[in-house]
Amino acid sequence: MPALPNAALAQIHGQIMWNRLIAVVEEQAQCMIRTAFSTSVREAGDLSAGVFDRHGRMLAQAVTGTPGHVNSMANAVKHFLDVYPLATMKPGDHYITNDPWLTSGHLHDITVVTPSFYRGEAIGLFANTIHVVDIGGLGMGPDGRQVFEEGLAIPIMPLAREGVMNEDLLRMVRANVREPLQVEGDIYACAACNDEGSRRLVEMMDEFEIANLDRLGDNIVEASREATLSRIRALPHGTYRNSMTLDGYDKPLLLNAALTISDQGIHVDFAGTSPASAYGINVVYNYCLAYTAFGVKCLVAPDVPNNAGSLAPITIAAPDGCVLNARRPWPVAARHTVGQMLPDVVFGCLHEVIAGGVPAEGASSLWNPQIFGGGSLVDEVEAGTDANLLQDFSTVIFHCGGSGARPGKDGLSATAFPSGVRTIPVEATESVAPVVFYRREFRDGSGGAGQQRGGLGQVIELGGSGATPIALLCNCERVNNPARGRDGGKSGSAGTVTLRSGRPIRPKGRQTVPPRDAIRLELPGGGGFGDPRARDPERVRDDVLDGLITLAQARGDYGVVIDEAGEIDRAATTRVRAS
Repeated sequence: MPALPNAALAQIHGQIMWNRLIAVVEEQAQCMIRTAFSTSVREAGDLSAGVFDRHGRMLAQAVTGTPGHVNSMANAVKHFLDVYPLATMKPGDHYITNDPWLTSGHLHDITVVTPSFYRGEAIGLFANTIHVVDIGGLGMGPDGRQVFEEGLAIPIMPLAREGVMNEDLLRMVRANVREPLQVEGDIYACAACNDEGSRRLVEMMDEFEIANLDRLGDNIVEASREATLSRIRALPHGTYRNSMTLDGYDKPLLLNAALTISDQGIHVDFAGTSPASAYGINVVYNYCLAYTAFGVKCLVAPDVPNNAGSLAPITIAAPDGCVLNARRPWPVAARHTVGQMLPDVVFGCLHEVIAGGVPAEGASSLWNPQIFGGGSLVDEVEAGTDANLLQDFSTVIFHCGGSGARPGKDGLSATAFPSGVRTIPVEATESVAPVVFYRREFRDGSGGAGQQRGGLGQVIELGGSGATPIALLCNCERVNNPARGRDGGKSGSAGTVTLRSGRPIRPKGRQTVPPRDAIRLELPGGGGFGDPRARDPERVRDDVLDGLITLAQARGDYGVVIDEAGEIDRAATTRVRAS
């Protein structure tokens, strides 16, 4: 067998190092999960982790994490370097911020950046972003009217100097949050996981006998950029448009997009989008770019690793002061409510471009209320109950509706797309807070009908344990504007928010659940894809037997008649489908 030429060997060697680098950042992320205190990080994986070169370009990201964190973090590290140049950093240094306009869009997300050294020389940086359970203020709800009301703001500053933690900063954090142990523990976990990433990187560099990341980094960025551009250039050039109406807080919002494909890349212009809201559902530019780029990459270049090179050909423009480019100090605490809809907006633009079509709209925006209780709910305590026994606590839950049906496949039920976070197990929440889940199950029939059925939402009922009242900061979208189907598919079911007692409740903002009552969340379903009458009757029958749709839906939406024995009435089905 002839020997491989040197160029081929170098290419193979470079690919092995690239794969190893991805493994390094995945170990970094897993270290975060193993050491974090809060359920939002260790159970849901609401985080990101990555390695950057000396110029602040992201070279690799962990698979574990969310696109809102990862793609925002990709642009955040350069802001740290503007304040603290790499040449001034020393081993053991860590830097921190939660500035929404520099990182991932709200104060609940903390980003920590750490220099990495090899044989005394700074060779790059590790960074991570996590969602902390509490940051003080009004909490993670949309009720604030300015960012100053939404919690403690940490400018870019040292978290540690040469291994010594900034105790003044940590005392400030502990004094301003409802869960000081969890929040401080998560901040320590941020530093620990970056240190672990750096340790793994040094082992890799020793193994491959490289002195720095410069050549490897340049190769990664250029190869990824060219791979992404080649996918883009294969698409029909032109401008494609889509719009979406959202519930908003007090009035509907319009997201308007014009996506232009050219040899230079893909540019998305959001001109015509609604102005910023007076409430905290606004999106900052960085978070808008993060989820727009994610939507593009999902369809155009899903196989190209996510880094500075593959993200570079995707650009956006959003008018100053619109809901997708809110300016300081507009409120942004619940920015995901709007921002996580952006992939669906992009999919609508690309539907006529991608061969075979693209997925229908999904529930998309997480329903992740922050739950808290204690002295602030004293007015809700039942007569005869000692209000001093109320436990002060704060926690957050992550739940999701159905994703849109895909060309050739049904949508996924109760699945977090595009956020990618895991649902926090009921037991984990009940173990850290006086909260009881009374019900959690699929929401039958909520997926939009189609040749491919939309994913189902879920029904959740929860309240305080015993005579304990709780408050929820609700961020529930798609209550008035359900996920739309595609190519003849029907819309998914809209979401609903009620109390078991029948007391009125709003889908957004702070809501109180009285003692012995429960909030009932019916999460929205995903839209269907294709004509429902074209769905295989056997698959419709299976859906009925599995309890995913009703007999009436089988007949009305799909034209499939199923008898009481669960068998298809072929003659009746033929007549109904022909009518």
